Amino acid sequence: MEERRCHFWLPKKKRFCANNHLHDSLFCGNHNPRSNGQWITCPVDPSQKLPFQEKHVMQQASILGNLEEIGVLKNAIGREQCDSEEAYEDEKNGVPAVVEFGAGRGYLTQMLADCYGIKRVFLVERKSYKLKADRSLRQKESLILERLRIDIEDLNLNAVESLRGAPYLAIGKHLCGPATDLTLRCCLTEHSSPDSVEHCSGGNQNLRGLAIATCCHHLCQWKHYINKNYLSHLGITKEEFHAITWFTSWAVDADHSSDLPEVTDVKLHLESIENKECGGDAGGVEDIVRNMKAVERAVLGFMCKQIIDMGRLMWVKECGLETQLVKYVPSSISPENHLLIARHTNHY
Repeated sequence: MEERRCHFWLPKKKRFCANNHLHDSLFCGNHNPRSNGQWITCPVDPSQKLPFQEKHVMQQASILGNLEEIGVLKNAIGREQCDSEEAYEDEKNGVPAVVEFGAGRGYLTQMLADCYGIKRVFLVERKSYKLKADRSLRQKESLILERLRIDIEDLNLNAVESLRGAPYLAIGKHLCGPATDLTLRCCLTEHSSPDSVEHCSGGNQNLRGLAIATCCHHLCQWKHYINKNYLSHLGITKEEFHAITWFTSWAVDADHSSDLPEVTDVKLHLESIENKECGGDAGGVEDIVRNMKAVERAVLGFMCKQIIDMGRLMWVKECGLETQLVKYVPSSISPENHLLIARHTNHY
């Protein structure tokens, strides 16, 4: 077993890295020698270099940077590694635990723990994954890690004994469709039936903040959507909601090699197309769709995404949190590029 281990020596721990080495190298993926083009500057600590892992590093760094900007996270760079006593002091000073929903392999939480000194981690994921970040996280002597293998719909955070009474931060990088709504419900309502999701109860008072990268809006479901009252006030019916979710797929179908125009830049153009093609007659919608350019279809798809996400934002605000919906990466990195962030103002 030892011969499969990475040959990178960790001087502070006085041992070799515990990860398995790559098939074609003596080192693991984190320590395998790379050319300068395969390393990027750490967005949290510019003095450090990180291995480039496609788009995911930029997405993770931006999510954490946005949380830092709104004051939920405090940069831990420059601090010495905390022992268990110092970790206890951190918790008394309000450093939260982290609950990552739809955690997958847990690499977002790993970056969070590495850069911000988080000491308590809960990874919520219904599937089982190989090559998880768990091994690296468990090597941190002062970090407590717990995996909750459960569907978010069935999760009651108040029943997680090791989290009970502890301040925490909720994050999620890939919460497809209704998983975003289920996560908001899990954090901000009493555990009850889906019929009550529209009524915010103020939720778990231990929640300090959240960051959810919304995605896969075409999978959203009426029965799980968190703010049906918002849709009703807009005059949007269940059937029209399903149509909106279908249109959202256009946002990711276009060529995103360069950033798309802002929605406001194309909105008037779409209206002019509607007036020209059908003279305001709704019967001409099919003709409009048939004659739309790819970029116009993409912008319409983003507008439909914003309708869905704006309802979520308004619902979180009704729960008493300071809330924003931000574009956290360019569409050239990912067309799924909006982040719902919020914090409890009475805790900061």
